[in-house]
Amino acid sequence: MSSQTSRSAVNRRFCLLLASVFVFLFAAPAVAQEAVPTEVVIRAVSNDAKLLQDPVGGAKITIRAVETGEVLAEGRQTGDSGSTAKIMQQPHKRGATIYDVPGAAKYKTTLDLTRPTRVEITAEGPLDYPQAMQTASKTTVLVPGQDVTGDGITLILHGFIVEVLEAGGGDLSPGARVNVRARVRMMCGCPTEPGGLWDANRYTIRAQLLNDGTVVAEAPLSFTGTTSEYAGTISVPEDGASAVRVMAADSARGNFGMADTSLTAN
Repeated sequence: MSSQTSRSAVNRRFCLLLASVFVFLFAAPAVAQEAVPTEVVIRAVSNDAKLLQDPVGGAKITIRAVETGEVLAEGRQTGDSGSTAKIMQQPHKRGATIYDVPGAAKYKTTLDLTRPTRVEITAEGPLDYPQAMQTASKTTVLVPGQDVTGDGITLILHGFIVEVLEAGGGDLSPGARVNVRARVRMMCGCPTEPGGLWDANRYTIRAQLLNDGTVVAEAPLSFTGTTSEYAGTISVPEDGASAVRVMAADSARGNFGMADTSLTAN
């Protein structure tokens, strides 16, 4: 056998070997990885305050796979607002527990993960106050078997819960005085008042009269002496008014809230 013939035979065998490897790697069925239960804790927190708790409806939590858009889990955060001392009063040391105390609000789920998965986690709340609801989200990678417990993954919701308790008067003609009373709380339902832990002296709380959606008059609201309640009067302008809006603002901390209602005569 000539050397040329020998080389051709070797080349054929090499090509057959490569073809076999290709078939094995790319044509053989993939072996599915076993799903591993992975526990995840999520907490929705009111900015500059505490956990969104049951009395305000908690928060809706959704965990979605970024790559596919599939919803992996969703549900409601439930529980109380957590420890005032740990969240609001004590210095926060790295690694120390802030939110994970008995009864504190959270959403806990177990995901069956087959591989590291990039997820988007969204919190929406407070669910019992649609006019105040806000949304926060973040992305992260969850790894099979690597539980996320304790304080968990936190999402911060900015804003206030604002409720209009009174808006009207006996006379809504131009020049008449309209009585406005409102309740302003943190997103967790925590109370506000001058000099309190959530100090209303830092906030701007105002009533506005609207006519066809345009602000036509406004005036400040003052603390009534009842926790979280503020009141004042505002004059009806010449062109009249059809609605009242109450605004609360703490620009230093990025918290804002509002509520509208129709203006009615008693």
